[in-house]
Amino acid sequence: MEPKEDAIVDIPKERLSFFGGAGKMLLPGPATVAALIEKTPAGRLITTNLLCQKLARQFNVRGTCPVTTQKALEALAHDPGANVAYWRVVKANGGLMNRFPGGAESQAERLQKEGFTLDRKGKTPKVTNFRESLVPL
Repeated sequence: MEPKEDAIVDIPKERLSFFGGAGKMLLPGPATVAALIEKTPAGRLITTNLLCQKLARQFNVRGTCPVTTQKALEALAHDPGANVAYWRVVKANGGLMNRFPGGAESQAERLQKEGFTLDRKGKTPKVTNFRESLVPL
């Protein structure tokens, strides 16, 4: 994992509507994302959106860049030295991540070992009733 520091930057003009206006946004590094994931115990989940919201509050900025957050998350997932339960992070709709090592199926196996039930009807598996398992941040 390449060491990347957190950065707070102005929201680019083309992203103003996404963030709801001008201000600052966080570009989180893997260590910051890892610290938040570590607060997600076994049997609980966090969404990428919740990660971004919590980081924005923590750093007192208007928003957190979802692309940079995703890249930091993927860096953690692919770093064998990072001992972080990245598989507990799901999409906003409870869907699993294809970009994690082993894809969504590997994430599904890890989540099932923690007691989660999966809905496999769609293209990518989703955690059934995932909202009930979200960690309060």
